[in-house]
Amino acid sequence: MEHESNRTRRSFLQGSLSCAILAGIGDTRTAAAPSRKGWQIGCYTRPWADFDYLTAFDSIAQAGYRHLGLMTTAPGNRLLISLSNSEAEAAKIGREARDRGLAILTVYGGDFNAEKSVEAGIEGLRRLIDLSAACGSSSLLLGGTEKPGLVDAYYETVRRCCEYAKEKKLLLTVKPHGGMNATGPQCRKILEKVGHSSFRLWYDPGNIFYYSEGKLDPAEDAATVDGLVCGMSVKDYLPPQNVEVTPGTGQVNFPAVLARLKKGGFHSGPLVVECLKRGDLASLTREAEQARRSLEGWLEAL
Repeated sequence: MEHESNRTRRSFLQGSLSCAILAGIGDTRTAAAPSRKGWQIGCYTRPWADFDYLTAFDSIAQAGYRHLGLMTTAPGNRLLISLSNSEAEAAKIGREARDRGLAILTVYGGDFNAEKSVEAGIEGLRRLIDLSAACGSSSLLLGGTEKPGLVDAYYETVRRCCEYAKEKKLLLTVKPHGGMNATGPQCRKILEKVGHSSFRLWYDPGNIFYYSEGKLDPAEDAATVDGLVCGMSVKDYLPPQNVEVTPGTGQVNFPAVLARLKKGGFHSGPLVVECLKRGDLASLTREAEQARRSLEGWLEAL
């Protein structure tokens, strides 16, 4: 019989295959075609948090995107997909995205009750997986935990849901997000702790700057995550602590970050703009288009 640790190691080392699969899942669920060179350029709803999500979808499509990430929406800056949703509601959101030619690449669904117990966490996370699959997403993004005492329960919950996510053809991802997962090395430890090919890293260069208060350059941190990355939140940063910045206008050297991630094995997949310079609806559409054009230029030069 194969030893459990060998199976875990093999599963973890198959991560590059999972990342390759993620690069194509979104396109099998909608009519949207893959972006040039295998990259999928998308935009989260977060910048449109003061508008209803249909307005966000329309603006993102108008800005030239064919891929989408779900985060916040009006009213109340609430999450578009969370434990409060029904699968019917999630499926409706997916249809509305597809009607606009948008494939959903990623969902951020917030907390899933791991702080209550592992059993409650499993129930909550499985529900978020079901909702993400119902809307047609390729992946579910997790924020991790800032509470040291919750780390074991949180990632035991994730570990025990990885096979369920795999059955649903969904990747679970975690991003640099402060607390116990603020840097590349911390994220590596977390991924190795879970040890499953259905749990990968969603890199966030803006957060590397943000949570280090500008001290850690993501172009350097990116060298610590070789073989782990399956997608990226395209987020910029300006001091003292501002990420509401259109990518390409802040301190993140995106060409350098992308080149280093590519060297480490991230050759294709989702690149989803998370933040833009704040403004009215017309301004947000312009900023989103500018971010898309910047990304296309950086990728062309890779």
